Amino acid sequence: MASQAKVKSERFDAAKYEGLDRDALVRIYRTMFLSRRLDDREIQLKRQQKIYFQVSAAGHEAVQVAAGLALKPGYDWFFPYYRDRALALTLGITPGDMLLQSVGAKDDPSSGGRQMPSHWSSPRLNIVSSSSATGPQWLHAVGAAEASLYYHRDAKALEQARKAPLGEFAGAHADEVVFTSGGEGSTSQGEFFEALNAASLGRLPVIFLVEDNGYAISVAVEEQTAGGSISKLVASFPNLRIEECDGTEPLESYAALARAVAHCRGRKGPALVHAHVTRPYSHSLSDDETLYKTPAEREADSRRDPIPKFGLFLVREGVLDEREIEAIESEVENEILAATDRALAAEPPAADSIYACVYSPHVDPTAKKFEAAPHLAGPEKTMVEMVAATLADEMARDSRIVVFGEDVADCSREESLRAVKGKGGVFKATLGLQRRYGKGRVFNTPIAEAGIVGRAIGMAVRGMKPVAEIQFFDYIWPAMMQLRGEMAVLRWRSAGHFKCPVIVRAPIGGYLTGGSIYHSQSGEVTFTHIPGLRVVMPSTALDLCGLLRTAMRSDDPVLFLEHKHLYRQPYNRSPYPGADFTIPFGKARVAREGKDVSIITYGAVVHRAEIAAATLEREGVSAEIIDLRSLSPYDWEAIAASVGKTNRAIVAYEDTRSWGYGAEIAARIGEELFAQLDAPVRRVAATDTFCAYHPSLEDAILPQPEDILRAARELAAY
Repeated sequence: MASQAKVKSERFDAAKYEGLDRDALVRIYRTMFLSRRLDDREIQLKRQQKIYFQVSAAGHEAVQVAAGLALKPGYDWFFPYYRDRALALTLGITPGDMLLQSVGAKDDPSSGGRQMPSHWSSPRLNIVSSSSATGPQWLHAVGAAEASLYYHRDAKALEQARKAPLGEFAGAHADEVVFTSGGEGSTSQGEFFEALNAASLGRLPVIFLVEDNGYAISVAVEEQTAGGSISKLVASFPNLRIEECDGTEPLESYAALARAVAHCRGRKGPALVHAHVTRPYSHSLSDDETLYKTPAEREADSRRDPIPKFGLFLVREGVLDEREIEAIESEVENEILAATDRALAAEPPAADSIYACVYSPHVDPTAKKFEAAPHLAGPEKTMVEMVAATLADEMARDSRIVVFGEDVADCSREESLRAVKGKGGVFKATLGLQRRYGKGRVFNTPIAEAGIVGRAIGMAVRGMKPVAEIQFFDYIWPAMMQLRGEMAVLRWRSAGHFKCPVIVRAPIGGYLTGGSIYHSQSGEVTFTHIPGLRVVMPSTALDLCGLLRTAMRSDDPVLFLEHKHLYRQPYNRSPYPGADFTIPFGKARVAREGKDVSIITYGAVVHRAEIAAATLEREGVSAEIIDLRSLSPYDWEAIAASVGKTNRAIVAYEDTRSWGYGAEIAARIGEELFAQLDAPVRRVAATDTFCAYHPSLEDAILPQPEDILRAARELAAY
């Protein structure tokens, strides 16, 4: 056999095989077979109830191995999806790693038992942790590619990223590319088109691999995609190279991907590879494709199976003979058997491990080190002026910070800056930042909230510090999957191997006399309910400065809520407190001391509570006002101390009364401080309606000083 192999090597002509040598061809077959047999082993284990879920890569193996060969692990970046088993194997994920995830072992290197199978990741290989959702990864790849170009321009930013927590894998190469993949069903998501648009606008080095097996579970492609072809549908995107191939043919797939990679490495723009694959197994073991695929269709799929096809090709080409193929397959079976035995014997995760990596173990934004005294200087600034001043100082300190969103730049056409005053956001919160730092660090985005947050996630994964703006909180909802399913959970689902320190700024709230339904929403409780996400809402310019700086210096994702009504009020202004002024998260401010009743509040209701407290003082009732400032985490110690002193509590908040943020505070006071209460806990909040346009209706809907005054009087008299 040795002499036979030598003869084959001497006669081998790599030019016939897209430049791949004999070892590469053998590796393709072995990896495809390994992938398929791992699927089969997991299916067996699932039926034996030794694992808990299974999703197959069967039929997709050829194009995935081709992608792995065309790209460089640990050099390029990868945002795969849950069918990319053969890709992961080609890049360096081992069968043992995969089976440890299947059993949910403590030593599962991708998630420590937190993710279901087929969600592999590796910081060393630049394979980023993925979710089960279809489509969010398209945008992450775009943000990661933006980071590639950014680091190439700014070496200082890359140096700072390397010195940050988890920075040991931060890196950038002049010709690196970013790979992302998904099924054809996921191309129906808005995120896919937002990603293509942003990548084409920026000529970003992103490879979009669409693995088209003709079905999104049971929905056929002709019901999924207009015209039945995603590559034809997106053909008009500028700068986008499109390749279409038979994804069950490894060499054809490799050639298509090699051309796509060359296009991206040459910085000519993004590329889309549309690979037609098969799905010989059902979507997952929770699905039965015989319910919607005919026997004839399934038989046609089996004839396109890449593994027997390529094995026969290698024999016919004289690359391998049947005995060598049998030897490879036997070796694979033994490898999987040994890996299975190790996985089944692996230790499960400890129950208390669930609390690890919800937040950063490296930077604690509630710590005393963030307690800094202000050094006030200069004229008083409004809250909105303080946003730009704080961002400007932090951008000077940290080159990784970029600011973007709808209308945040001074002028999209930078050459026009000399002729115009500049926009700087609809509220002027970012005015002048582009003039100072340039369009590379302060820039406008399309009107696409999921795109804004998704791109920020990709940047943050690469070590940048994106500050993304959602123009109005009312329009944050298209980004909900990115915020809740990706940004907040990335650290936890990867067992701390990846992080996502994005700051999302969002003007929020009513009291605008005309804001109406779509410019006056509250809803902060939706986000305080999300583990892993910090939520902050200052009510003064001084607090905004300190908390925003803490957000930018922390290592967790932060939703930074800025009340629109408070942006330009005269009563909450402050001189600038200095470039190092910070305030810890979870530390409330005593806005007014008192002894008879505690008013726990935040945002625009703080000033309304102060108005009510002034009236109460004249009536002989001393009200203490606790401005929470930080909603998640919140300062329970300050609440308990105040209620312990006054023995009466009002929780006042702008959101709807039922299921609002204050309900949790009120419930906890009742549960833990009941013995100290001399009266029931009262809630003062908005009516359970939407916010109306006419000022008189808005006044009736939102909590007013009179509502707080009435509640305080009732408690005082109880």
